[in-house]
Amino acid sequence: MTDGITLPQGAEAPVAVPTRKPARPHFSSGPCAKPPGYAPEKLNTEALGRSHRAKIGKTRLAYCIDLMREVLQLPDTHRIGIVPGSDTGAFEMAMWTMLGARGVTALAWESFGEGWVTDAVKQLKLEPTVFRADYGQLPDLDKIDWSDDVLFTWNGTTSGVRVPDANWIPADREGLSFADATSAVFAYDIDWSKIDVATFSWQKVLGGEGGHGVLILGPRAVERLENYTPAWPLPKVFRLVSKGKLAEGVFKGETINTPSMLAVEDAIFALEWAKGLGGLEGLKARSNANAHALDKIVAERDWLSHLAVDSGTRSKTSVCLSVEGADADFIKKFAALLEKEGAAYDVAGYRDAPPGLRIWCGATVDTADVEALGPWLDWAYATVKAG
Repeated sequence: MTDGITLPQGAEAPVAVPTRKPARPHFSSGPCAKPPGYAPEKLNTEALGRSHRAKIGKTRLAYCIDLMREVLQLPDTHRIGIVPGSDTGAFEMAMWTMLGARGVTALAWESFGEGWVTDAVKQLKLEPTVFRADYGQLPDLDKIDWSDDVLFTWNGTTSGVRVPDANWIPADREGLSFADATSAVFAYDIDWSKIDVATFSWQKVLGGEGGHGVLILGPRAVERLENYTPAWPLPKVFRLVSKGKLAEGVFKGETINTPSMLAVEDAIFALEWAKGLGGLEGLKARSNANAHALDKIVAERDWLSHLAVDSGTRSKTSVCLSVEGADADFIKKFAALLEKEGAAYDVAGYRDAPPGLRIWCGATVDTADVEALGPWLDWAYATVKAG
């Protein structure tokens, strides 16, 4: 092995502690690393302590929405609103308000997709057609019946698998496409003409704070909302229609409930940082570089592999790795060692996924920090194995 790691005679793996640590060892898949240069004192505080319905509050909320539209390159055909409950709240808001008008197909290849299946079956009492795939795989997207509304995760945060693009979504679909895009936006090109509903949270690719979701509606979704009333009651925080018309204020910064203006300012900081990089192209370039650096680390180690074997559908943000011979206890010790040394935080795989590592490679992570991670993975693997 290299990078200053010594190999005692007869040893199978390095045991010396590496000398160089990642400068920012934040590899959590949510909440994710803050943008480089972030500090709380850099946030605009003018709106703090003021009503979110005062002019300053509305102005900052609208500015945040405008920045998201600009960086995402979201067309004017689509509305964008800030809603309660992180990505989960946003996606459930969409399900509760729009499903039931026609058949439903749900795609599940990781834990959050399974969550939407559970909601559709047990909470909304629907009978969806379900396409499942094991962790690391995708179902056959060509078999989807688009006369149904279709629920899917664009980028599986807990499996490291993503859809390749939007080409599998027909332009002449009858049903609506519902994309949980929380680990995908700001990292991939998304053909918005193929997306009727999309949701995400700031805590993923932007490194923002939790508690708030973002709901994006295309014109077909708005039409559904204005012409369909679900059979079940809707709580106040889910209500997007007033007197048969879309509540347009929600998509101009007039939030349904009180938002955290501190979280809003935090998101604005990240969006302005992204804009300074060149917007979406700059964010994609950073994420691609990070994923490439991690690919190199994996390729150089025979005990490490990608859970998602197909590189064409492998996540470039939430990268999930398999460790040879590792069970849940091994991974727990592995991650704890790295955290204790301040070399990598929160890299254990998701609790419902196969035992392994999950390393965030989104744009707020620096490539040099990913590169510095390799020797530390060697050290932790050898230390736990030596046990």
